[in-house]
Amino acid sequence: MLTHYMTIKTAGEHEIEIKKSRFICQLARVDSEAAAQTFIAACKKKHYKANHNCSAYIIGERDEHQHALDDGEPAGTAGVPMLEVLRRKQLKNVVAVTTRYFGGTKLGAGGLIRAYSHSVSQAVTAIGLVVGRLQQALLVTISYAQIGSLEHYLEQQVITVANTDYLADVTFTLMVNESEIAAVKTDLTELLNGQVSFKLGQQQYFETELKNTSDHN
Repeated sequence: MLTHYMTIKTAGEHEIEIKKSRFICQLARVDSEAAAQTFIAACKKKHYKANHNCSAYIIGERDEHQHALDDGEPAGTAGVPMLEVLRRKQLKNVVAVTTRYFGGTKLGAGGLIRAYSHSVSQAVTAIGLVVGRLQQALLVTISYAQIGSLEHYLEQQVITVANTDYLADVTFTLMVNESEIAAVKTDLTELLNGQVSFKLGQQQYFETELKNTSDHN
């Protein structure tokens, strides 16, 4: 399993205009080629009057499935530049469809490459990115009197609380990097004078928003 990955925050679209041609980039998260093709087909149906619906996707832990389609634009001027943006940004499991409504002015091969590249990169920036990190759920059970001490520690260490169960005692489900489990348990045992119990939950990916996307253009 991957220790971490980067992808778009959510599905969405973004439009740019170049010499009166409209370029509408539609992005979605997908987990299979079938899902990607379904999304591409839906975009083509939605924009059936458009001159072109060019597409690209990159899917799989090791980017096993990659696709680029120019859809009538000169070879290599649309789909491949779109795919290159997904690669350069190191995105996982993303499909992009850029719809073009021709504005009457030809852009030339170089202009098309820049236009389709910018359509994707600007859409990614507009929608935003998340980083998913493989973390271990650590269930920490304490008394109600210890909540303040634990919460202060978690805030200082910037540890995410995925869930809190208030029963006879309180159980916090923390998301911790696997390499840090031992250190966190030691810290909490000392902080709470041994009055704490631990249980390991499942491993799962936990996503956090990437605040600055300009570093990944």
